[in-house]
Amino acid sequence: MRIAVGHLFPDYLNIYADRGNIAVLTRRAAWRGHELEVEAIGAGDELRPGAHDLYYIGGGQDREQELIAPALAALGEPLREAVSGGAALLAVCGGYQLLGRAYRDQSGDELPGVGLFPLHTVAGDRRMIGDVLLECELEPGERRTLAGFENHAGRTYLDDGAEPLGRVLAGFGNNGESGYEGCRAGRAIGTYLHGPLLPRNPWLADWLLAQALAQRTGEAPSFEPLADDLEAAAHEVSAGRARTRGGRY
Repeated sequence: MRIAVGHLFPDYLNIYADRGNIAVLTRRAAWRGHELEVEAIGAGDELRPGAHDLYYIGGGQDREQELIAPALAALGEPLREAVSGGAALLAVCGGYQLLGRAYRDQSGDELPGVGLFPLHTVAGDRRMIGDVLLECELEPGERRTLAGFENHAGRTYLDDGAEPLGRVLAGFGNNGESGYEGCRAGRAIGTYLHGPLLPRNPWLADWLLAQALAQRTGEAPSFEPLADDLEAAAHEVSAGRARTRGGRY
């Protein structure tokens, strides 16, 4: 089955190999007999209703975020409608910040946000850098861990009642104080974890693919496990680094 993916501003937001997340989704979909069809979406493009099952946006520096923020914000209404209609979404780092209501950068300029996630971000004086480990529960009663790398000056604050992606076990997370990382809104998730995220967390890649297929067919499939020995080893290495040295300025 075809899975249509809208890759938002790939020429600007692709720091720390975040494009590798698309490669992982493509391969894991193919192993299960599905084809990922990726369409780049940039300034001046339109989001057609029902055209995509999954959206992806990577990270970038302040300069790139400032360049694309107005054009991305202009896509806000159809993107919000797509997610509220059931499309899945993964936003990483700079893309995560811009999918909130606003981002105030180091120079004090406030960049407009899409308003998909109930949060805002303010740049701090020091960067939060290091390996990070989260505990997540995307499905009721099914707790899993996410391991990755964070490097951000932004302090992200969730609105009251907003759902975080996970609880920080090691590292900084959204702002180094709340104990939470990322945000979830239905089938949309945003996170600071990159480097990229999905190669060391294959269960999350499968969750996103299942949500995208649910948008297309009306029901999320139950995938048979793949031979993820290498991926599991990568996860354990990353998680171990987070436990021993995560969360340092």
